[in-house]
Amino acid sequence: MSILWFRRDLRLTDNPALLAAVEASDEVLPVFVRDPVLLTRGGRRVDRLEASLAALSADTGGALVVRTGDPADVITGLAAEVDAREVHVARESTPYGRRRDERVRAGLRRDGRSLVETGSPYAVGPGRIVNRTGEPYKVFTPFARAWREHGWPAPGERPAAVAWATATSDTATSDTEPSGSAGPGGGGGAGEKAALARWRDFLRDDLASYADQRDRPDLDTTSRLSAHLKYGEIHPRTILADLAAHPEALGEGARVFTSELAWREFYADILWHWPRSAWRDLRGALAGMPYDDGPEVDLLVEAWRQGLTGYPFVDAGMRQLRAEGWMHNRVRMVTASFLVKDLHVWWPVGARFFLDQLVDGDIASNSHGWQWVAGTGTDASPYFRVFNPITQGRKFDPDGEYVRRWIPELAHLAGAAAHEPWRAPDGYRHGYPERVVDHAEERMEALRRYDLARNGTG
Repeated sequence: MSILWFRRDLRLTDNPALLAAVEASDEVLPVFVRDPVLLTRGGRRVDRLEASLAALSADTGGALVVRTGDPADVITGLAAEVDAREVHVARESTPYGRRRDERVRAGLRRDGRSLVETGSPYAVGPGRIVNRTGEPYKVFTPFARAWREHGWPAPGERPAAVAWATATSDTATSDTEPSGSAGPGGGGGAGEKAALARWRDFLRDDLASYADQRDRPDLDTTSRLSAHLKYGEIHPRTILADLAAHPEALGEGARVFTSELAWREFYADILWHWPRSAWRDLRGALAGMPYDDGPEVDLLVEAWRQGLTGYPFVDAGMRQLRAEGWMHNRVRMVTASFLVKDLHVWWPVGARFFLDQLVDGDIASNSHGWQWVAGTGTDASPYFRVFNPITQGRKFDPDGEYVRRWIPELAHLAGAAAHEPWRAPDGYRHGYPERVVDHAEERMEALRRYDLARNGTG
């Protein structure tokens, strides 16, 4: 017997670790460990995880074993209990996941058992793409070029039949789907079937126009696959294979969507090489940047969290985040910029709040996305790039539909007027708050601080 330990690969199709486990033994025991370390924050992700586990349990005919505790104890104990010689997993790449797996590997080895790693949650495993001198990339464009040239295997088939072994669970999986017709994050529910259905819908309906419409939160035409990818309900190889099969029909949309997948892989690669970048500046160029704190700043940060800054595009995004556990990517950049450059708050404050709220919260993508905005991470995005929340709103939500969807206090303002209620005589009639800061002034202050940090006088 072998154990298949599910983590970020909650599916049966294109699962290399499953194929390796089936090949290694006649029976496979499917296991998931509820790790308290990973369940202490991010309540929405826990709920979404439970729905995904329920779907996986159904797909295994109820064979999925769910136990709670330190994986080093749970997995080694379970392997001894069922006398499994091998525990099969997908290779982990996060700092905590790598440390955890080393402890599990050591425990199994003491009993004469093995941890077998096959595949990863990525098309190209983190750490595999390096430049000609063997160094990792810190800039996206050359990484993406090398990533495409490297290529990836074709998707693996789903085993025709698996002889699932059984053991007792110490807790049951939930039999409920995420609340709401689309589920948290709007991805159409949880589990492998839901992920594949959502991908087929996007491929058919929205991918062809993705390059033109992906920055429009009012249209809601993005893939909504981020949560499915987070939990491994679909593998990026499956998506890339479908994209490659339709290059002429989908054209620019397929190219741009592939680039977005490459960003996800790039950030995972960065975290693999620089684990400290999860919560610290990747680049030290702005180490002397002065940030604000104290009671007054705490009030401003809370206004940002609640969607009460007085800037409609920012507030719509933050309210969507709190309501859905998801936010459109363009709006993520604008809301992040507002916290870092209008309120002058260090990026980890916002990154931690996002990670607590997001159903698709992924440590690599979240932290490095924030660092890209802050100018401390990949591509050395200039700190003086300050997103204007008004012009961003008017450009990407031109008729104000997104703002009115999430801010009922502005529903009476037609068209683009919803982005600037201060210009309307009745703009504040329904209690929408006035602006907490003046963007133009704070932009100049952000540039002043950037110059101080860049010149070493911060």
